[in-house]
Amino acid sequence: MARFQPPFEREDGFTLSWRSAEHGFTLIELLVALMIFALLAGAGVLLLGNSVSAQAQIKARLDDMAAVQRAGGALAGDLGQAVPRITRTEAGTLAPAFWAHQDGESQPVMQFVRGGWDNLGELPRPSLQKVEYWVRQGRLERRTYAQLDGAAGDDPAALLENVEAVVLRFRDAQGKWREDWTPTQPDLLPRAVEMTVTRTGEPRVMLRFMVAPGPVEKLEVAAGA
Repeated sequence: MARFQPPFEREDGFTLSWRSAEHGFTLIELLVALMIFALLAGAGVLLLGNSVSAQAQIKARLDDMAAVQRAGGALAGDLGQAVPRITRTEAGTLAPAFWAHQDGESQPVMQFVRGGWDNLGELPRPSLQKVEYWVRQGRLERRTYAQLDGAAGDDPAALLENVEAVVLRFRDAQGKWREDWTPTQPDLLPRAVEMTVTRTGEPRVMLRFMVAPGPVEKLEVAAGA
């Protein structure tokens, strides 16, 4: 009587499934499996690296946007509370209520006096504060004075890094934008200030700020009389 032969039985007595379980994978099968694993691992590492790089770029961009917003907030708060107060420098000379310079790092780009300086500790100082903005060593800095007249300034606080240039424009009472601020009245304030900041590797940022109302220009009063 003929013996039943299972399907796909080989001459050595093992089926294909039994042979794989008994003898394992061949060298070619192992090489193919290792190659597939290497491709998957390489793709995973590349994907992870791209994800980390994208997260780092997003964090750097968010930090940069936050720095610009902090600088804009400081400028808006200061200029929005500017007052027409004439002061004296450390050398004792009179300084206008608002003046600006484009003389490089030797002079501040803006100097003025602001009100609303909180005195929670009830220290012997006024509620007014003299404020300066500088561009030095690639930084936009804010410097304040504890006293208005003849005092030395405090240590500056850096607002923006990698600053190449700062260009200012000022809006006068007639609504015209001027490249410089040289009023005939020492207590006259501009109506608005425009600041364009150029930084290394970043697009230019233009910020505009309203200035607190100041005294009326005497020429306007004479013309309307």
